[in-house]
Parts: sequence; structure tokens; C-alpha cells
Amino acid sequence: MRQVILDTETTGLDPRQGHRVVEVAALELCNRKVSERRFHRYLNPEREVEIGAAELHGLTLERLQHEPKFAEIAPALLEFIGGAELIIHNAPFDVGFLNKELELAGLPNLNSYCPNITDTLKLAKELHPGKKNNLNALCDRYQINNAHRTLHGAMLDTELLAEVYLSMTRGQESLLGDSGDEKEERATLEFGGTPRPPLRVLAATAEELALHAQQLAEIDKASKGACLWKQIDVAT
Repeated sequence: MRQVILDTETTGLDPRQGHRVVEVAALELCNRKVSERRFHRYLNPEREVEIGAAELHGLTLERLQHEPKFAEIAPALLEFIGGAELIIHNAPFDVGFLNKELELAGLPNLNSYCPNITDTLKLAKELHPGKKNNLNALCDRYQINNAHRTLHGAMLDTELLAEVYLSMTRGQESLLGDSGDEKEERATLEFGGTPRPPLRVLAATAEELALHAQQLAEIDKASKGACLWKQIDVAT
């Protein structure tokens, strides 16, 4: 099973207002293992980057003006992601921007290349309702080190999201088959390993039974006949 974790950084929040992609990154998962294949490009957005966006990712038009335009890198990007299931955090945001970029490049939308898109933000909300589910919060929840994430960056964020996604969906590994070691380990957990001997039952001595009866009689007298344990003893 081939999956691709994908993330973008942009000049602003809304592609309908002319905002563009300034960075795109993707990494490959094969059978729930992170492969060595990566895709990462900075892009010339051909417009200024909003101050709020620049504060998040640190990218400005001055820094990006000599980078390629999206249309120039689109074939390589589409070749990398083509046919894979895309894993994206807050997918509508990234998909909206990528579809706009593809439209400007005269290309079909993203679903034409990747029909299956999983939104990890939606998945996280289903697993952790009422809690913060941004990438930093999920890293904390799943004990993933994100101390080096001082700024948003598409490549770094895909690497963190890969760890988060694998942690959130850990139970799906059984659908892909287990190795012999994993089966043996799980069998040991399920069946308790080495069989235990039967528990030894120790019967009370006559002296212990007499002391027990005496104590119940005293409790029954003090409670004016309301001792339940004495009633149970009589019944049995």
C-alpha cells in the first residue's frame, strides 16, 4: 500500500483571493513504513506574502523570487504523488490551494491524480473530540518530539505528520499482515505465556470457624439482629 504525506505553505489563507503556494513537500509511506523518497520545492508565488503567513513559515517574496513557479514543478510533483493515497492535515486547505495552482497551470484537479485523500485533522477530531488537534497538540499527545519546530515548514511538518498518522492508526497494522515475531509476541500477551498451576484453596480450621461465629454473634447482638453475614451463614 502506497501513501504520501503532503503539506504546503502559502502566502495567505484563501486561494480565491489570489494567494499562492510558496512551499510543497511530500514523503512516501510504503506498507506503513517511511521510505527514503521525498519531494520538496520552494516556489515563487509571484506576489507578496502576507505578514501573518511570513511570521508562521519565515518565507518572503524576496527569499522566493528566484525559485521555480508552480507550473514548472507540477509534472514532477504529480509523478511523485500519482496514484497514492494522500494523507494531509486539514486537507481542505491544502487541496484548495493545490487545485487552484493546477487550474492556473491548465491541469486537472488533484482528485484526478489521487482519488483517495485522508484528512488527519478530521480523523484526530473523531479520536479526540473536544481537544486541540493541531499538529503541535498531536505531537504532545503521542509523545513525538517537535522541539525543533520553531517555524512551520512543509518538509518538517510532513515528517511529524507521518509519525502522528502512524501513531493514530496503529491498530490498522493487523490489516496488512503480521510478521512471525509479531504474531508470537501477541500470542504470548493474549494467552499469558507459560500456563500457571491451579490456585491452592485453603480451608478455615475449626478454631477459625468458631472465632468467626463468635464475632458474628457479637455484631448481631450489637445491631439487634441486623447482621447480614449471620443471616447468610444460617441460610447456607
